[in-house]
Amino acid sequence: MAALLRAVPRWRGPAAWGKPLCGLWSCGGREDPKRWVRSRSPGSEEKAPGTETEKFQMVYRFDAIRAFGYISRLKVAQTALTLVALPPGFYWYSQGLMPLDSLCLVGGIAGFALAMLCWMSHFFRRLVGILYVNESGTVLRVAHLTFWGWRQDTYCPVADVVPLTETRDRPHEVFVRIQQYSGKQTFYLPLRYGRVLDRERFTQVFGRLDSLK
Repeated sequence: MAALLRAVPRWRGPAAWGKPLCGLWSCGGREDPKRWVRSRSPGSEEKAPGTETEKFQMVYRFDAIRAFGYISRLKVAQTALTLVALPPGFYWYSQGLMPLDSLCLVGGIAGFALAMLCWMSHFFRRLVGILYVNESGTVLRVAHLTFWGWRQDTYCPVADVVPLTETRDRPHEVFVRIQQYSGKQTFYLPLRYGRVLDRERFTQVFGRLDSLK
């Protein structure tokens, strides 16, 4: 996975990603909340009570998250196409048009593709793209991917977030984990490959790190 992170280009500007994608992942530090509502699919945001009128400041950004979204959607499509080939394969085998070895090969490829989809989805759904903190510093908003490779926002109380200084993870590692005391959900933060945009707010949530970028 570290090699994949290094291989994904880290474009810096909205022009590199294409204008149609700016509505899915913010191209700047501030965005219009109404535009976000229109750009998301229903049910793609887990809102915390009382955050409807809150303003959030971007504190961290992982530019390559769009590329991982593309990979996730391509993997879903590839797996679907592979599984669609199974029924015709069984039919051709029943008619004597396909040998058993070929049917087993098709089944093995479909099974491997499905297993890889499950593994990649488990990881990509926890990969952090953008982090926001509200003005009062009490709520952390995590932008990550869905199973289908689209953006989803999850809100976490800052008081429930385990500071990185209390974990065994180190900033120089490929990923550091964003954990919650309640154990609700764990996210993977590629700190080495992302950008800390607001060091002060980031430190308030995760603690002071000696090698913070």
